[in-house]
Amino acid sequence: MTVTIRRVLCVLPLLLVAVVAVRQRDVLTEGLGLVTTARWPWLLAAAGLTCLTWPAAACTRQGAVLERLPGRRLVATQFAAGAANHLLPTGLGASAVNLRFMTVCGLSTARSSAALALYLLAESVGRVGLLAALLVAFPDALSFGSPLPDEAPVGPFLAAGAVLVLAIGALAAVRRVRTVVAGFLRTALGEARSVHARPARALALWGGALAFPALQAGVLVLVARAFGLAVPSAHLAVAYLAATVAVALVPTPGGIGSVEAALVVALVAAGGTAAVATAVVVVFRLLTVWLPLLPGALTLAALLRMRVI
Repeated sequence: MTVTIRRVLCVLPLLLVAVVAVRQRDVLTEGLGLVTTARWPWLLAAAGLTCLTWPAAACTRQGAVLERLPGRRLVATQFAAGAANHLLPTGLGASAVNLRFMTVCGLSTARSSAALALYLLAESVGRVGLLAALLVAFPDALSFGSPLPDEAPVGPFLAAGAVLVLAIGALAAVRRVRTVVAGFLRTALGEARSVHARPARALALWGGALAFPALQAGVLVLVARAFGLAVPSAHLAVAYLAATVAVALVPTPGGIGSVEAALVVALVAAGGTAAVATAVVVVFRLLTVWLPLLPGALTLAALLRMRVI
């Protein structure tokens, strides 16, 4: 039974890639057509920069734990986790892959979960902090005009907030839930203190958390240059960070659909034309999502077969 389950798990990523590719075939076709109109040196540089995002993610993962993780397997796991993240709802795929990898490396489930939470916190703080710093330096980077109506419908937001508060309150009233949450918080805080007591680990954690979104923004800048988009690089970086922060709570696999729409809006707000912005976004997602998807799924299947995860 175990062997059968493992074989199914090895084949499942490839099947999911095929399903997603078929459902998004129009986008893939459009993206491949647009690549021929771009300047190739810029696209090659963008592809090279994309390859650096996985070592940056691996650096952040290593910084979240005290134990030294096997370097090559860690980078390969981040490559595979990227594919898993685009096949499952936002964050679940990569989190499951990395949680399993740390458990196989000898960390307890509690410590692996704490390291995962620390990574997610660092990644969020790094992305939002980088956006805030750029907005302070370039306050006129985006110009949305007046996106909100005079009388914004705040009722649904208040209702959703009230439901969320009630749900949290109901869970907090359950003693068993309080015990589990308190134990997890103690473990997570202990891991965070231990990691930050080691300067090398703290540098890896926060350096990687800043490097990953900066590299992704750099890829978008290079793709924009390939299409001759006349927008300053700093404004393009702000547009990327603003778009990804805005869609962070949208539970779509890899942000497929929501990221594209948000990026087009952000690039137009940064000063680009709608047609060129659309071309830039399609090719950017082609480089960062679609082209690595199949090799990432193959890597995931290989890691499962080798029992690395």
